[in-house]
Amino acid sequence: MADVSHSRGDLGSHPHATGDLGSHPDVPEMQARYAQMLGGGRVMPVEAPVFLVGLYCAASPWILHFTGNQSALATHNLIMGIAIGLMALAITIAPGRMMGLGGAMSVIGVWMIIAPWIVGSNPDRGIIWNNAVIGGLTILLGLLCAGVGMRAGRRTK
Repeated sequence: MADVSHSRGDLGSHPHATGDLGSHPDVPEMQARYAQMLGGGRVMPVEAPVFLVGLYCAASPWILHFTGNQSALATHNLIMGIAIGLMALAITIAPGRMMGLGGAMSVIGVWMIIAPWIVGSNPDRGIIWNNAVIGGLTILLGLLCAGVGMRAGRRTK
């Protein structure tokens, strides 16, 4: 019976193996495909600010205490904050493929600015400013994500 176990724990005992995959002819192609699957390198760290804006948006009804008199707007901000946080998670997991979410994020930012008058009822200045700041930051981060995505797309072509 032949001894099929590797004595050194690598492929060095095999007659045709060198134990080093660096000389394999397919290594550059495998590295390029791996980099493409991961979406390339990160150009700008936008995930954390997007996540923080989403977290604040979701928590803002309780921070500013408008859950009682603006319950529909409080629910709205909670849902939109969760959506922004999920976008941040998607950008973190697959940055190269998800930078296209920048356009959607900018639309959410515009919606956050006008939502107090559409979803809420007679919002006060604090609620209006809160949603305007959240919306402005979301638009800014969305445009930043879109710009990074377009720049990364041009680099890969």
